[in-house]
Amino acid sequence: MRAFIRQFAIPLLGFAAIALLASVLVFAVAMMRSAPSSPASEKPLNPLDAYRELGTWIDLWDARAWNDPAGTVKDAADHGVRTLFIQTGNARSTSGISNPAAMREFIKEAHAHKMYVIAWYLPTLKTGSVDYERFVQAIEFSTEDGQKFDSFALDIESTAVKPVSARNESLLELSARMRKRVGAKYPLGAITPSPVGLRKQTGFWNVFPWREVAGVYDVLVPMAYYSYDSRSATQARTYALSSMKIIRAQPGCSTIPVHLIGGISNGSSAAEVRAFTKAARETGCIGASNYDWAGMNSARWKALTDGWDAGGK
Repeated sequence: MRAFIRQFAIPLLGFAAIALLASVLVFAVAMMRSAPSSPASEKPLNPLDAYRELGTWIDLWDARAWNDPAGTVKDAADHGVRTLFIQTGNARSTSGISNPAAMREFIKEAHAHKMYVIAWYLPTLKTGSVDYERFVQAIEFSTEDGQKFDSFALDIESTAVKPVSARNESLLELSARMRKRVGAKYPLGAITPSPVGLRKQTGFWNVFPWREVAGVYDVLVPMAYYSYDSRSATQARTYALSSMKIIRAQPGCSTIPVHLIGGISNGSSAAEVRAFTKAARETGCIGASNYDWAGMNSARWKALTDGWDAGGK
């Protein structure tokens, strides 16, 4: 009997184990192939990937977008958008993630269309505020199947803290905590005030800590809203060129990657959009967008993509 077991039963058990292992491997591979993934999960994420090429923006007040995440994402994808910047909340929100059900749909739909999704948040920078907690809620937020935001960008524009020296101190303290929490490899974007606006020294933010911000964040996302000053395509182009010239002259900012945000969409002509976007790419920006999705139309979308393509020639 023992000889029979050694000669036949043990080999048979070995075959059964191998067959079971093979079945498990086949099932695992099938699950991996069917699991939805973001562009970032298909290969190691370069910190800049989510900020490259064309983007569009959604804020808390874009009701049309929040009521139809799938339609919004499809519209953006159909017009060549590669990245969706979406506001997660603000300091007055009852939660760090406004409308979590719709937010999950945005993430899943964007990833299904091979788009990146960047969470953005406007902090007050006040001591004891919910700013850091809102950041943590954003980076930890996920869909039911584990999909997350591909990056986080801080919207730096609140003047709630005064004087400016104290505001800068709070900004850099929050930024340092954020970087420590996510580590060196997680992509962080700094949405900065307009470089042209800051240069005017109107008292809004006369001393902006460019060097320190560039030392913490992977990419600058300046709010270069030409629509406040521009009345022509030439002026929109000049605004983009001036913005980049000012940025490159700041300490620590000569080479940092930039994704430039253009004018307010519904206050821009197609010619202005095209001129701005073309100039952004000509000056070496890795990406460009207009604010925001709700104000775009077919002419502006075409101008955005045409300008970007033309700027690369």
